[in-house]
Amino acid sequence: MKLATFNANSIRVRQNAILGWLKSRQPDILCVQETKVQDHEFPRQPFEDAGYGVHFRGMKSYNGVAILSREKPKSVTYGLGDAPEADEPRLAHARFKNFSVINTYIPQGYLIESPKYAYKLEWFKRLRRYFEKNFSPADPVIWCGDLNVAPRDIDVHHPERHLTHVCFHEDAKKAYAETLAWGFEDVFLKLYPGKQQFTFWDYRFRPNGKSSLEANLGWRIDHILATAELAKRCIQVEVDTEPRKAPQASDHTFLWAEFKI
Repeated sequence: MKLATFNANSIRVRQNAILGWLKSRQPDILCVQETKVQDHEFPRQPFEDAGYGVHFRGMKSYNGVAILSREKPKSVTYGLGDAPEADEPRLAHARFKNFSVINTYIPQGYLIESPKYAYKLEWFKRLRRYFEKNFSPADPVIWCGDLNVAPRDIDVHHPERHLTHVCFHEDAKKAYAETLAWGFEDVFLKLYPGKQQFTFWDYRFRPNGKSSLEANLGWRIDHILATAELAKRCIQVEVDTEPRKAPQASDHTFLWAEFKI
């Protein structure tokens, strides 16, 4: 089973790029974040024509999550379940026959002194409670998405410059680690523990006149995590950097993993 995650930064703008990637890479499941579209405007039909069922929850201009899958889920729910529906465009949970998939777009946090950063830290705590309420660590669960945390020094360029960045601050890394400690393993780290590989390159950052991609100065903030039973079955993980090189590409790229299920 091949599962991928991708922050599209507008699914309507990246629709053709996603369809092309689905055709060439043939994943069984694609989790998308930052769809940035209201549900009634979601471009469902082209993905269904490509052979994927589509489940999504979105809003105008911000956030939004979608799960595209060849197999029909047994059920799909949205949000953390402990607050009004405002959280729904940040989490989609699909239950399949042999496993569950949690697709999340974690709040970015804006600035350390901002209430949005406190909201991000609390969101991780709420997510941990969500896992505790709905699963056991012995269950086959995959958690993926744009998690807006670079957990190690090698997961961000020039880490010494980013100690107060909301995606690298010690409190964000701690909140992320405490959520993982419920029972998840980072399958990229499991297979490639010492490898540096980014998934996001900021358009606004242009060192010495080069793009951040050309200079390979990025962040690893998109992740695929699995409970122990599934992590043991992960046989391949790859960041596909080619889509990031295309015109009008998202600032993120596709991360995928293959599991023997």
